Amino acid sequence: MSQTTTAQTSTPSSRGSVRATFVAAYSAVTLAQITNALPGALSGTFAGEFHTSGAGLTWIAGMFLMGIVVFELSWGLLGDMFGRKKLLYVGAVVSVAGSVLAALAQTTEMMIFAQAVGGIGAGILFPISLSMIAAITPDHRARAKVIATWAGFLSLGAVISPVLAGFTAQFFTVPGAAPGAPNEFSGWRAAYLIAAAIAVIVLLVALRAKDSAAAEGRKLDLPGQFTLALGLIAVLYATVTAVDAGFGSAQVIASYVAGVILLAAFVVIEPRTTQPLIHLSLFKNSAYSITGIVAVTGMFAFLAICFSTSVAVSGLALAETWKIGVLFVFIQGPAFAFIPVVGWLIHHVAPRWVLTAGFALMAVSGFWLSTFALGTPEAYGGTPWTAFVPPLLVLGIGFALTVSSVTAVAINTVPPQQIGMASATTNLLRDLGFALGPVIGSAIAFGIGATAFAGPLAGILGGAGLPAEAVSGLANVPPLGFLSGWDGVIAQFSGQAAAGGAPAPAVEGMVQALNTAQPQIQGAAGTSLGQGFQAVYLAAGIAAILSAILTLFISARSSAPSADAIAGPAETTEANAEAAVQA
Repeated sequence: MSQTTTAQTSTPSSRGSVRATFVAAYSAVTLAQITNALPGALSGTFAGEFHTSGAGLTWIAGMFLMGIVVFELSWGLLGDMFGRKKLLYVGAVVSVAGSVLAALAQTTEMMIFAQAVGGIGAGILFPISLSMIAAITPDHRARAKVIATWAGFLSLGAVISPVLAGFTAQFFTVPGAAPGAPNEFSGWRAAYLIAAAIAVIVLLVALRAKDSAAAEGRKLDLPGQFTLALGLIAVLYATVTAVDAGFGSAQVIASYVAGVILLAAFVVIEPRTTQPLIHLSLFKNSAYSITGIVAVTGMFAFLAICFSTSVAVSGLALAETWKIGVLFVFIQGPAFAFIPVVGWLIHHVAPRWVLTAGFALMAVSGFWLSTFALGTPEAYGGTPWTAFVPPLLVLGIGFALTVSSVTAVAINTVPPQQIGMASATTNLLRDLGFALGPVIGSAIAFGIGATAFAGPLAGILGGAGLPAEAVSGLANVPPLGFLSGWDGVIAQFSGQAAAGGAPAPAVEGMVQALNTAQPQIQGAAGTSLGQGFQAVYLAAGIAAILSAILTLFISARSSAPSADAIAGPAETTEANAEAAVQA
């Protein structure tokens, strides 16, 4: 989320209700966080619902965050220029559209599009809701209190989201008429309909809210915005595509090249722009550069663990959605419960040490989870879902300590006049880390899973009596395809065999052999993907411990709370509160 209110003097309108402004802002940020956290809690459910590939599942998990990341530095600026109330209307309407589209989605492609729309809506609501309440609260101490309340509602949304996903999936699902048939209605869709209803309420309340703006001297950096957005999209697209196509694919290589060129153009353009999107001179400060690096690597570790848990427990171990909701409460709950504790620590202990401790706890969680046997349902001897509670609680505590303190450290490493830009840039880097979690995590998990699956699959198919050419063709199907789309795999195989000239009895015999071997194939697929997600947990643990080590190189002087910070000026308080839970 971008921060703009501290850089310019905001002028609130004399019309409108102060109370309505607060209600609209608090409900807007709660809504944005609910929709932000829903895909993470439902990733495993989406795998079964849409029979999606690894890349498709990654797009669903990451597209919402991409919608936030690529434009987040511009939404606050547009609110400053044209009025924040108007932007809040836009964000609420776009959130309604995204939530309704998600509730109605019947395919992976439709859900990906819905997440993109929803991400843009949330990306508007996050900074605009904060700017609106800051603008009508000129007193520094009063502003500190209302922003802390805003951060509390943001964190509350992170707690509500997994509970909402689990509750609706448990009580609103209408099963199909026959065993194994698709649901008549999947209850998780009701969660998105509820989110759409909340967005409508936000829109109605906002009609009575006060408007504000700070247009003086503000200007859009269109070249910077386009090169940064398109560059990030190209790089993320290449990484997601590599999940299924491989990193040697011409499409993947071309996308990486395009992304690097666009991001290089961004670096060239920004120093020559009078109103740059990001002041790259910030990174000449070594302490700030380190903070920026750990903002990406640490938050990558956090969301990689979240994404892996959702898929491993729901998609592979076939746990009910409400169990995933409970697990995510242990992940998100500490960030809400520890708001006063973290605030006290940041202002009385060097934030660097809070940051180091948080990343160390996240590393413990990642390494701990990497020791779990994954990929087998609990009913068949797999790891019980309750075993995930302790390490995920450790993760949640680590996240609570890091998500705010990373911004506190960043703003304490720069001069006072750069606090706003430093906070906004740190938020962008943190959100980029969030987006990379499912993207890189998927590339690791599905890549290792496919490699580990190749040998057992060939042995099972050969033992079933399938000819070598049939074994070779099925070897290209990723393990997730056998788990979430068995009927589609069989239909495609039989169609290709018939088109290749195989007689009907032979095709029927091969299909029968495959169906007989289904338990063995799916068991091997689950175990292989389990190895892949173990590797993701391990990679997340390594990223978190490296982040903890890097924070030790931030000088104690630059990361210590200043006298002004302890007194609680609006700039520091807002930057810290703005960095509350976003996963």
